[in-house]
Amino acid sequence: MQFTSRYRSTALAVLLLLAACGSGAGSGQGSSAGSLPPPRGTLLAPPTLVATVPAAALLAQLTALADPNPLAQSGSPICDIVVYHVEYETVGALDEATSASAALMVPVAGPSSCTGSRPIVLYAHGTTTDRAFNIANLQDSSNAEGLFLAAFYAAQGYIVVAPNYAGYDTSTLPYHPYLIADQQSKDMIDALVAARTGLPIASALQTQDSGALFITGYSQGGYVAMATQRAMQMAGMPVTAVAPMSGPYALAALVDAVFFGEVNASATVSSTLLVTAYQKAYGNIYSSPLDVFAAQYATGISSLLPSLTPRAQLYAEGKLPEDALFSSTPPAPALADITPPLAPTVLAPTFALGFGSANLVTNVYRLSYIEDAQAHPDGGWPTVSSGVAAAAPGLPLRQALKANDLRNWSPTRPVMLCGGNEDPTVFWLNTQLIDGYWLSSGVAPASVSVLDLDSPNPAGGSYHNLKSDFALAKQVLAAAAVAQGATDGGAGAVASAYHATLVAPFCFAAVRSFFSVQ
Repeated sequence: MQFTSRYRSTALAVLLLLAACGSGAGSGQGSSAGSLPPPRGTLLAPPTLVATVPAAALLAQLTALADPNPLAQSGSPICDIVVYHVEYETVGALDEATSASAALMVPVAGPSSCTGSRPIVLYAHGTTTDRAFNIANLQDSSNAEGLFLAAFYAAQGYIVVAPNYAGYDTSTLPYHPYLIADQQSKDMIDALVAARTGLPIASALQTQDSGALFITGYSQGGYVAMATQRAMQMAGMPVTAVAPMSGPYALAALVDAVFFGEVNASATVSSTLLVTAYQKAYGNIYSSPLDVFAAQYATGISSLLPSLTPRAQLYAEGKLPEDALFSSTPPAPALADITPPLAPTVLAPTFALGFGSANLVTNVYRLSYIEDAQAHPDGGWPTVSSGVAAAAPGLPLRQALKANDLRNWSPTRPVMLCGGNEDPTVFWLNTQLIDGYWLSSGVAPASVSVLDLDSPNPAGGSYHNLKSDFALAKQVLAAAAVAQGATDGGAGAVASAYHATLVAPFCFAAVRSFFSVQ
């Protein structure tokens, strides 16, 4: 494939800025011995063509998906697209030089809205345990996000840049800096710089970057999108609008809620990723994994995730419990009523799953966390006072959570927040707290749009049809579960699908609508 390196003036300026700010040269990783690594954001090789996807082929692939099918929200693809794999220089949590990769999706044919000067969507993906994850591989049956990006954005005329993150795919970093705001925002910016360097691509010469930039992401990626907006705003880098979806923005409050018994879905995975990443970044979360993790899991847990071993196999091999984050025995008699909590009713079954006999986190550590939270309470949970993270937490994990909590800045560009208030994985309190913080900081309500898919839906209200369709999708899923023998009215099936399967396509649709008017 023929490749021409063309630095846009803005990309070159950013590269020079990043190089001046330091590139973790001391590690030597990603460079030959005795030499400096390339500057952050450097494109390490010509983009590799992964697939050429005609609109008709993408339509067929989407049609084959199980209910709820995203086509009702995405609309039929109108643009043929090309998908490239991009490798670039970035840094780890300690600013050590490393490489990472991203998908670059470019619309190349179709109506006039498919080519010419087109905006970029910079997208941050959700949590995965798959070390080999590559969002550019649209043939991977587990890569729903890649298909969503192709359907909702690339095939509708947007250029898409979607990092796989350091620690995944071809990245040379041996861990993933999970929910570390500084590193993850750098990774996103570096992917964007590298992708802009690689444009225009030989097979997509008719499509150029217009300079308009939209940032979005889902779940972990919602957090990363917001952290990226904050970092770019602080650096004076232009952003058109941003739409984080279902992200843990109020991270310190969320983890406090979990330790007080409101254990979210997939908590054993997210806790393992979080604690081990923060140990890599800060070095003081524990002296030994046994300080946090039960003995049966402590050996090897610091390098367990992400993994090339499927998650189900890790569960089967006893390397990680599927649900039991905490012991069903209270760490102190006074905590019996939150082991587990019984309210709110809609989330109580999810909380209950987080307790068992083969638990991941020890009672000793859970108690030390709760005692620190009682001595230094979060300003947003369980009650709202200051609205921000605890001023001076004592426990190293809570200190790290405060450092990475996003309740410490206010946006100057339009923002949309999307999610659902019954989410059992990333609780709605995150959106409530960040929105409340921004309002108290003087951010105009017109600058921040909030969509709760599960909120009351009066006729004629904003996103009325989308919310009606969301309610219908939940009903259809519940009815199917009952038909297959569920005795809970389908509530369990809805809860299991809520975060990734139900909410995601509806938020994608709302976000695209939001971007279209910016």
